[in-house]
Amino acid sequence: MTPSRILVVGAGGREHALAWRLARDPEVSEVLIAPGNDGSGRSFRRLAVQESDGVGLARACRDERIDLAVIGPEAPLAAGVADQLRAARIPVYGPSAAAARLESSKWFAKEVLRAANVPTARAVRHERAREALEALADFGPPWVLKADGLAAGKGVLVTSTRAEAEAFLHDCLAGARFGAAGRAIVIEEFLAGEELSVMAICDGRELVALPAARDYKRAADGDAGPNTGGMGAYAPALANDSLRKDIESRILRPVLRQMAESGARFQGTLYAGLMLTAAGPQVLEFNVRFGDPETQVVLPLLEGSFVQLLASAAAGTLDASAAAATGEHAVAVALVDEGYPDRVRGGGTVAGLDVAADRHGVMVFHAATEWDNGEWRVRGGRAAYVVARAASREAAREKAYAAIADLGGRGWRCRRDIARDGAMAGAKRT
Repeated sequence: MTPSRILVVGAGGREHALAWRLARDPEVSEVLIAPGNDGSGRSFRRLAVQESDGVGLARACRDERIDLAVIGPEAPLAAGVADQLRAARIPVYGPSAAAARLESSKWFAKEVLRAANVPTARAVRHERAREALEALADFGPPWVLKADGLAAGKGVLVTSTRAEAEAFLHDCLAGARFGAAGRAIVIEEFLAGEELSVMAICDGRELVALPAARDYKRAADGDAGPNTGGMGAYAPALANDSLRKDIESRILRPVLRQMAESGARFQGTLYAGLMLTAAGPQVLEFNVRFGDPETQVVLPLLEGSFVQLLASAAAGTLDASAAAATGEHAVAVALVDEGYPDRVRGGGTVAGLDVAADRHGVMVFHAATEWDNGEWRVRGGRAAYVVARAASREAAREKAYAAIADLGGRGWRCRRDIARDGAMAGAKRT
């Protein structure tokens, strides 16, 4: 039986997009969000339960007769919330804590990739600053440095400046820049090429890959400035069928098999961050959940029963035909605090969000917004996403930015070059 009452766990724009897409399936009677935010709360009933409160979420699922819980963020997955819900006999879409180590430990992911014979950059792991500093000579420039644990998408530095690399290592290993997540550092070989993200719905044995996406991590136009959680995205970002099949057969399926063989069967969204190099696609990183902001551009492109796709994966009987891509294109632009990511001030306002959908035919997914005295306030780094769908990428881009041009307020900004490039142009890692 297809689930009809769904709980989406999380508070951001990704969870707003998940709830929006699940609610479009006619077999779904209600979608709830825990805890959600003021923007998503306009359309979906919110539950006052925090995303990492496994006991509270299990109780809420029983009280609300939830048929399927869908966990959005990585932190509750790494903390074992999916395990707690399964132990309470609640159907849940999201990997176990053991499987979530693919994201919660970059070094664990490297070990899985080596065991599965999947192409990835050469790397070392260090916990002591002195040893890490000595290892820099074997890798750059440029240097690729990553906090081993979860750092909200910000624990990566790519730099050609040795002083900057040394400062990052010192801040992580001798300081407390990322707390426990930065107590170990992974130093990687730099890979040149074009970046791509592919998300796959997995039931532990089988998978179905969703349309590829390209996201923009740098804070400023032209891919300048520090890394962020994501300033925007577009999809689809890959039209080459042979390359798509190569990614599935050489990367996604071997990792899925290796996880099963290691006793950490992966059920959930396997997100592969890839670099398309001259030697073929190589893995940069894995996430164990829907990407943010990739989810905001991929889900609007799916037709069919999204809830059946997720429910069948959660049950271990993937129905790969439940949903498919429409052939359209989507572009998402993040509206962020003007000081994001390093000097978030908060308190800005965004005017016009409530009429953007009707006036321009776009979707608005809220993240860090707060409704206060009749206006939307910016209360965090990424406030909201304006998402447009059209027959071409350029048309979707024009629609998104036309909607943004009508917005007012203060204290927020956005990148102006999301999806401006051709199919994969401008996505080079530098």
